[in-house]
Amino acid sequence: MFHGVTFANPGFLFLLVVIPGLVVWYFYRQKKNTAELILSSTEGFEPSKRTFRHYLLYSLYVLRLLAITLLIVALARPQTSLSRQDISVEGIDLMIALDISGSMTAMDFKPDRLEAAKDVAIEFIGNRPNDRIGLVIFSGETFTQCPLTTDHAVLKNLFRDIRSGMIDDGTALGDGLATAVNRLRESKAISKVIILLTDGVSNAGAVDPRSAAEIAKLYGIRIYTVGIGTIGQAPIPVQTPFGIQTQMMDVKIDEPLLMEIAKMTDGRYFRATNNAKLRAIYQEIDKLEKSKIDVTEFRKKKEEYLPLVLLAFILLGVETALRYTLVKNIP
Repeated sequence: MFHGVTFANPGFLFLLVVIPGLVVWYFYRQKKNTAELILSSTEGFEPSKRTFRHYLLYSLYVLRLLAITLLIVALARPQTSLSRQDISVEGIDLMIALDISGSMTAMDFKPDRLEAAKDVAIEFIGNRPNDRIGLVIFSGETFTQCPLTTDHAVLKNLFRDIRSGMIDDGTALGDGLATAVNRLRESKAISKVIILLTDGVSNAGAVDPRSAAEIAKLYGIRIYTVGIGTIGQAPIPVQTPFGIQTQMMDVKIDEPLLMEIAKMTDGRYFRATNNAKLRAIYQEIDKLEKSKIDVTEFRKKKEEYLPLVLLAFILLGVETALRYTLVKNIP
């Protein structure tokens, strides 16, 4: 909604004081210009009725006064704008680093770890409309699936396209973390966050996870680490000569390392053992990462004088047309 009307040249509005003077002058002139005839009696004249043309004659001057008023207001340059307001925006820059190694196909989550991680992450993104969010995936190597963006529809579609086996297998945890840090290092946001999700032990890549965490700390990036996997063993689909079969395998998560990474950057470590727990972890992170930034919102001003000028010329045109047609005076 418009906050109100302001004037770029308000001094011109003082010209409006001439309007009452013009009204007084008009009636004074009408009285002086009226012809007088002195008669001893008016009995021979029937009372004359005032016609529509008589009232129309006065409307000419009314139209002219309205046109002058509109032109004076137009000279003052009226402008409209939406309200200026101080608001608090909750928004951060956040990278999700997601492990897509073969073990993420384990079915201790429904339907499996990777699909559960994708679904919950998409829900999380939907609840953070003011954030810039990006995605890094890693296994034996790493790459950026999506840089920081506010186009969450595109980001969600890229999440849905992720599948295990897209890149060489392994767990290059340090490389995945370093890539996410690299995407955030030039960010100007007050709050910069990485959510690292993995279900294994770092066994590939060129960057040590602790070194990547040190770099993150240097750039003021907080890391939340999430270990995905039930306690004990989990069913994992394995390719065999007889086709894909499910085998029970030990769940090995390097929790001490993930705790250390989180502690180094003032983050937190979480352990997700099922879909509900994973969703609760994201909800907890959502509560923790509410960085309020006070900003002043301004809006562009819009000039509103043109409609007034057009209306003034229309009124003058109507007045002129009436003066030389319906209420034309013959000397």
